[in-house]
Amino acid sequence: MSYQAYQTAAARTEDPRSAEYRLFGQVTRALLAARECGAAELSKRADALDWNRRMWTAFAADCSSEDNKLPESLRAAIISLSIFVSRQTSDAIRDNDAVDTLIEINRTIMQGLAPQGQGAASAA
Repeated sequence: MSYQAYQTAAARTEDPRSAEYRLFGQVTRALLAARECGAAELSKRADALDWNRRMWTAFAADCSSEDNKLPESLRAAIISLSIFVSRQTSDAIRDNDAVDTLIEINRTIMQGLAPQGQGAASAA
């Protein structure tokens, strides 16, 4: 029970950038596991790819909001990346190279979100 209380407290005190970094780490680890799935585990692969696509779709929706405070050029780049991720996800169902591309994109974003002093995306 105390672990659950800790999670609740951590979620309340976590800044948005840290939360995004953590989410990217979780999704990227799922993609790494999905890359190793064989044909018999297609649903596990599809679940990880869908999670990644939904995450990127949510970021694109947030960037399309007039209330978003990011610079317009960055918002446009995130929306474009989301469209690319969506297309790449369709290929990734059958192609590990496409999964690798998605993993690399996520890791690159994680590097930008990483707390100061943690330059590399060590979470995934």
